[in-house]
Amino acid sequence: MKLAIVGATGVVGSKMLEMIDYYEIPFDDLVLFSSKRSSGKKIDFKGQTYTVEELTEDKTDGNFDYVVMSAGGSTSEKFAPLFEQNGAIVIDNSSFWRMHDDIDLIVPEINQPSLKRKIIANPNCSTIQSVIALSPLHDKFGVDRVHYATYQSVSGSGAGGIRDLEEGAKGEAPTTYPKPIYNNVIPQIDVFLDDGYTKEEVKMIDETKKILDNDDIKVTATCVRVPVISSHSVQINVTLKKETSEEEVRETFKQFDHIVVMDDVQSGVYPTPYEATDQHKIYVGRIRKDPTLENTFHVWCVGDNLLKGAAQNTVQILKSLIDN
Repeated sequence: MKLAIVGATGVVGSKMLEMIDYYEIPFDDLVLFSSKRSSGKKIDFKGQTYTVEELTEDKTDGNFDYVVMSAGGSTSEKFAPLFEQNGAIVIDNSSFWRMHDDIDLIVPEINQPSLKRKIIANPNCSTIQSVIALSPLHDKFGVDRVHYATYQSVSGSGAGGIRDLEEGAKGEAPTTYPKPIYNNVIPQIDVFLDDGYTKEEVKMIDETKKILDNDDIKVTATCVRVPVISSHSVQINVTLKKETSEEEVRETFKQFDHIVVMDDVQSGVYPTPYEATDQHKIYVGRIRKDPTLENTFHVWCVGDNLLKGAAQNTVQILKSLIDN
């Protein structure tokens, strides 16, 4: 099996290599691609040294079986169809393909690719952890309405976001964010649209409906960047269709293998980014009934945005394709 990684020198690309090792993805040949700026770099992986190559059009015809991409929307727009035309299955971590009608948007714990096309989209990082929390509730009770409020770490913006936080602590001006992130929170992720929502908020709204295959769910969101290196937190306020209790919601989470319940507030037990970083599951806690809305619950949800929110989910998709 011949495998390529596009964006191999980036923050998510390096995590993809870790996940390929973790999930023991078998390959006979591995090719690492990057932009011209990072080409020529050496990466040691599984006892072998790889030289990173610049991705150009002619290199897409390399008899690849699978290509995983984390190099931004414009790169994916240009190169994913070329890899596809040359016979590869492409798993793309950018936002470009997610809402195309003929492209599968996949969280392997929830849905499986139909492969109408050989491009598969990896969802937004905050969406992934949120739909993992919503999925067992959706299956058991039905979901009528969801409000998200996110607290997203700077690593979601790659090396530039981490730089803004670390250098901001030294008094340096931001180069990635519109305002300083050190000792601050920024209620803007991506650009503002005409209706006042940001593109990140619209991603969460649209992707939730597509992954859960339910356009009738009412979804709204506010996405906020916070001065944390890794792991996103999401406050989920969810209205269910079937009447239930806080205890049954909690038990439903416990029965879902992909979720860790940390919910004993009297003993100070609830998840934070500290517990979730470098972990492969999604953490939930602070589960409680919302007394202002009928059959509505608050759920605090935390997950590692570089792992399950990006590289891990991508490689899980790859593993499911290989296994099946």
